[in-house]
Amino acid sequence: MRFDDLLFRYFGTREIGAVSETALQAGVERMEVDFGMAGDPSQRFALWCLLHMLGSAPDLDVAFETAEERDAARNFMDLMASGE
Repeated sequence: MRFDDLLFRYFGTREIGAVSETALQAGVERMEVDFGMAGDPSQRFALWCLLHMLGSAPDLDVAFETAEERDAARNFMDLMASGE
């Protein structure tokens, strides 16, 4: 999944700054539902990453079944923190 495609799918634009607060909340809710229903680990990870960036990601122990997935998510969190 490409980042800009996820933005367009859930928010109707590829520019996150153009999304209203109402549309942002609605898109996050749709992502949370899709995250809960996704069976493909890579799709779940991509959704979790975007939810994390928007401050709405579930805790790692809830979101991921394996230690490898949780480690990958921690690495992503560390990369995001180092870029701030």
